[in-house]
Amino acid sequence: MLKVGKLDSDLLEKAVINKIKHKRQDVLVHAGVGEDCATIDFGEYECVMSTDPITASVNDIGRLCIHISCNDIASNGIEPVGILLSVMLPEGTTEDDLSAIMEQAADAAEECGVEIVGGHTEITTAVNQPVIVSTAIGRGKKGQSASAEKIKVGDCILMTKSAGIEGTGIIAGDYEEELAEFLSEEKINEAKALLSKISVVKDGMAAGSIGTHGMHDVTEGGILGAVWEMCRIAGVGAELWDEAIPVEAVTKKICAHYDIDYLRLISSGSMIIMASPDKKSAILEKLEAEGVAACEIGRILPIEEGLYLLKDGEKQEIEPPRADELYKVVK
Repeated sequence: MLKVGKLDSDLLEKAVINKIKHKRQDVLVHAGVGEDCATIDFGEYECVMSTDPITASVNDIGRLCIHISCNDIASNGIEPVGILLSVMLPEGTTEDDLSAIMEQAADAAEECGVEIVGGHTEITTAVNQPVIVSTAIGRGKKGQSASAEKIKVGDCILMTKSAGIEGTGIIAGDYEEELAEFLSEEKINEAKALLSKISVVKDGMAAGSIGTHGMHDVTEGGILGAVWEMCRIAGVGAELWDEAIPVEAVTKKICAHYDIDYLRLISSGSMIIMASPDKKSAILEKLEAEGVAACEIGRILPIEEGLYLLKDGEKQEIEPPRADELYKVVK
């Protein structure tokens, strides 16, 4: 029986990716492990698309469904234009419940500058809590989108904001009473407020304007999972510096309580950026000018040198992403 959560990379490749038979020449980026977006050739322009479900959050599902898919488009350095929502709601859902979800989605779409262009909405016995699948669409000049295939040995690994942003916010929003046993109301509100930082559209557009060797918004699998996936695509290794990875104190406290690893906790709101050394400073300066906190957390190595986290002077191998740490809490 399969485990709850995102499929691990080996199973995804074996049971899903390898089953895809037909490939079109006008598809520039095909389905693959670690690929957030598909890219389709439209002559002078290319269309970038990505789809994601929201299954682990209830209170903020309307907001999250917009930001998560738009983040994927932004990770290619492309501005999202439209988004479609498939909304599946359980029996007992009220009109007020639906209105609240759509008001969240509409506000988030306005923040991202993206239009909700269609979708599907139904009440169904197939789910026992709200589930939304969002598909975002972006358009850019041909060759504009960034791909992890461009990563080179010697590249700098940059990161925006902090680890575990989305996971911290979801736990704080859905388990507030439990957290109140060891956190103050102020700290719980601080954790919940992290969900206001989950968009990386500004991050992606800013870094993309300078030029990168690939970007990845940090979703399920966390910081370590995102770096592993990018290195898998490029066929390279990496060294991450544990002490350089920023993390909020409240995230550390929540993760310690639930005995989960914040480096493998869903972190939408953070972007991993691969940059050539000669563009590192310009990217960091551009992000700072846009009000986005960012720093360097590692470097790209030849594949034979390994893929590891350097912590307390020891090398810890970074393994393929498994089910996100969030699912140890949300059951």
